[in-house]
This record gives sequence, structure tokens and C-alpha cells, in this order.
Amino acid sequence: MEQTLVLIKPDAIKRGVAGEIISRFEKSGLKITAVKMVHATRELAEKHYPTTNEWLIKVGKNTLSDCDKYGIDVKANFGTEDPKTIGKKVWEWNLEFLMSGPVLALILEGNHAIENVRMMVGMTIPTLAVPGTIRGDYSLESTISANAKGRAVYNLVHASGSHDEAKREINLWFKPSEIFKYKRLEEYLYGE
Repeated sequence: MEQTLVLIKPDAIKRGVAGEIISRFEKSGLKITAVKMVHATRELAEKHYPTTNEWLIKVGKNTLSDCDKYGIDVKANFGTEDPKTIGKKVWEWNLEFLMSGPVLALILEGNHAIENVRMMVGMTIPTLAVPGTIRGDYSLESTISANAKGRAVYNLVHASGSHDEAKREINLWFKPSEIFKYKRLEEYLYGE
């Protein structure tokens, strides 16, 4: 049994698809052990998104690659070709997006919850997410369209990517007193 953090981001809240997203998780057998609506402060957003050189450079290189693929003038759009500087700009866009409206924070629990939630959510970039995933069914956003507008990719949800990330994020978003232990009906019926 694992726990993972899911954030239903402001774009999902504003579009009115939060309930459908939560329903998908519950129907798969995942248990909600905590949920709350939060308007993220800058401090919380900064703690949520990594700022390591490795992460910034990776994001910057991905952006450079996308610009090359679609024939976008990087220098004209970002003012630089330095991956770390571009990564820092994307990081700032992510902060602004997370703070742009209410977020539903959930802790989901279940067998292989981290991996299963990531599969259900789909690829980070919605245009790469396959149909049947949350992002594949509810979004057509691309990095290029978001970058051209000077903002983060609207991709509906965040899901922890590893055990360490889930533990860090759960502790960031929830106090221990906000996390509940209970049995779902099938746990009573089938002794799971």
C-alpha cells in the first residue's frame, strides 16, 4: 500500500472537471485519505516545485528541443538560449499557474498508488497523453502553445513521481491530523 499526492490544478477547477477526475481515481479502487481546497501561496508553490540545477537545465533543454522541433525562434521568445535560464522562466510560470486559483489537494492510497496514478494521469504534456488518460481525455495543451503565451502548460493535475517525492509533497501539503485512516466497503467485504 502506498500513498501519493495529487493536485487538481486551477485549470481543472475552472473547467469544472475536478469531480470527474476524482471519480476516476475512486472507481479504480484508490482511497482518498485526505482532501482540501487550497489557494497556494508563493511560499508553498516555491516549496512544491524543485529548483535544482538538474531540474532547471532538464526543463530548459526540453523547451529548446520543442522550439527546434516546431521551428520556434528561442532567442526571440525567451531572450536567451541558456537552458538553465529558460528552465528558471518555466519554473516561474509553474509557480504563477499554481497560485492562479484554487487547487484541490488529495492524498490517494492503494496498491502501487504512485505508479497507477501516474498512468491514469498520462504524459505531462497533454498533446502527448494517450486517450483514456485524464490529460489525454480532457486537454489538448502543448508546450509550444503555452510558451507562446508566456505561461505554464495547463495540464489539469499533478501526481507525485516517486516514493521520495510523494513523501515530501504529502508533508508539504498536509498536516498528519488531516490524513484519515478508514476502510472502503470492499475492504470489509473482501478482507483486503
